[in-house]
Amino acid sequence: MPQVPIRISAVLFALGPLLCAAEFEPTLEAAAKPRGAAPDGMVWIPGGEFSMGGPDASGGVCTPETMVDARPVLRVKVDGFWMDKTEVTNAAFARFADATGYKTVAEIAPTAEEFPGAPPEMLVAGAVVFRPPAQEVSLGNHLQWWSYVPGANWRHPEGPDSTIKGRENHPVVHIAWKDAVAYAKWAGKRLPTEAEWEFAARGGLSGKVYAWGDEFQPGGKAMANTWQGRFPVKDEARDGFAGTAPAASFPANGYGLHDMAGNVWEWVADWYRADAYPRAARAAAGAPLANPAGPHDSWDPAEPGTRKKVQRGGSFLCTDQYCTRYMIGTRGKGEIDTPTIHSGFRCVKSAE
Repeated sequence: MPQVPIRISAVLFALGPLLCAAEFEPTLEAAAKPRGAAPDGMVWIPGGEFSMGGPDASGGVCTPETMVDARPVLRVKVDGFWMDKTEVTNAAFARFADATGYKTVAEIAPTAEEFPGAPPEMLVAGAVVFRPPAQEVSLGNHLQWWSYVPGANWRHPEGPDSTIKGRENHPVVHIAWKDAVAYAKWAGKRLPTEAEWEFAARGGLSGKVYAWGDEFQPGGKAMANTWQGRFPVKDEARDGFAGTAPAASFPANGYGLHDMAGNVWEWVADWYRADAYPRAARAAAGAPLANPAGPHDSWDPAEPGTRKKVQRGGSFLCTDQYCTRYMIGTRGKGEIDTPTIHSGFRCVKSAE
C-alpha cells in the first residue's frame, strides 16, 4: 500500500516545473537603454515587469523543501540598473581593504557588551567555518558541521593557517552584511534589492526552476558550483570544485551574469522577514509592486530576536539532501554580523 502515494509523489515531482510555471506570467523587459559605456566588470540589466517568488512546495510538488517564505508569487516592476558580472573576488576586496585599511567583522574581536556572559576566551576575532564530520550524521543539527574558528576571515578562509594565495579570482567569503555595504559604497555602487537580484538572476526567463531553465544539469553539464556526494561528509566535486570556484567558471545566464546559483550566498539590501511576501501582496492589492525595497525590520520565527538580511543564490554547500536554495525564486537569510565561509556578495549601480 505505501507504494501508491510514493508513485503519486514521484509523478507530481516530475511535473513540478510545469505546475509551478503556471503561476508565473511572462517577463516584460523595459525598452530603455543606458547612457554611456558599461562600468568595468558590469552588465546592463534592463528592468521591467516580472513574476517574483518561489515554487509551491506543498506536497513535495516542486521541491523537497518548503519554500513558504517565497510565497505568494508577486508581480513586480524594477528600473534598469548595472550589475557585477560576477561575485566580488578576493582580489577586488583586497584592493578595497588595502586602499582604506578596512577591517571586516571577522577581523575584529567581539566585545563583552555585544555578548554578555560569554567567556573571555571566546571573545576573539574569527568566523564560522564548515568542517565535514568524520562520519554520516543526522541533518537535524547543523552544529555538527559548523564551527567558530578564531583567526578565520576573508584572508584566511579556513583558519589562521590558510591563505587566499592562488584564490585571488575566487569570491571573497567571511563577509558580514556591513562589510558588503562598506565595499559597495567605496566602489560607488550599492547592494541590490531582493527584487533586483531576482529579476537579474532570471535573465529574462519566467517561472523556471533554475537560472538557466528547468533541468538541473542539462545534457549532464554542471551549471553551478554545488555539493555532490553525501552531505555533509564528503563533496565529491563532480562539478570540478570542492569549496568555492573561480569567478565565471560556469555559463552566464541570459543577462551575462555568472554564479547566480551556487558558489557563495549573496547579500542583498532587504531585511529578512518570513512573512514579507504575503505582506507585500496585501499592500499591492493586485497591482505590480514598483521597485520594492523590502520590509522595514527583520523577523525570523525560528530566531525572533536576531536581525537578519536576505541572502540569495545558495552556495557550494547546497544540495538536494539539505538545501536546494540554488533554485531561482528561493530565499536565504543571514544574521547581519555573522561572517561565514560561504557568504559573499555582488554589487549594482543605478542608471544615471
